[in-house]
Amino acid sequence: MSAPDTAWFLAQIKPNSDRIAERNLARQGLATFLPRTEETRRAHGRFVTRQAPLFPGYVFVAFDPAAAGWRAVNATRGVSRLISFGDRPAIVPDDLVTALMQRCDEAGRLRPVAPGDRVALTRGPFAAFVGTVESLEPERRVWVLLDLLGGRTRVATDAAALRPA
Repeated sequence: MSAPDTAWFLAQIKPNSDRIAERNLARQGLATFLPRTEETRRAHGRFVTRQAPLFPGYVFVAFDPAAAGWRAVNATRGVSRLISFGDRPAIVPDDLVTALMQRCDEAGRLRPVAPGDRVALTRGPFAAFVGTVESLEPERRVWVLLDLLGGRTRVATDAAALRPA
């Protein structure tokens, strides 16, 4: 966050307007955070991987709630409304947003796993085994520690072959 007076809030955005909302909120000088994840879908007989919002329809916005200008967020192009309880916007816990930011790279893409995570392998000879992520390397290689035959075995796999356990 840029100033100690600011807090994080959640804005509901219009359908397919995440980039428009981010751009227009940034023009107003507001910090935004929109974590994204890779999504693979079948389209026209092919598999297509694209970036999709982790929380479709929502973007985190930071501003000072004591300042009078926060109501302009509701009138921002691409934004439907701020999530509010009564007449005040609901504050999102700073720890939650900070933890999400730490799980994302510089572009806001959610890293699939982090060291220490418990994961299950979904394919390969060790499919359905549960282990602990030891380390991450470039090119999406992940080293996982598996408990096999009373010992710990280090296995390299692709991040796409893992799911949270």
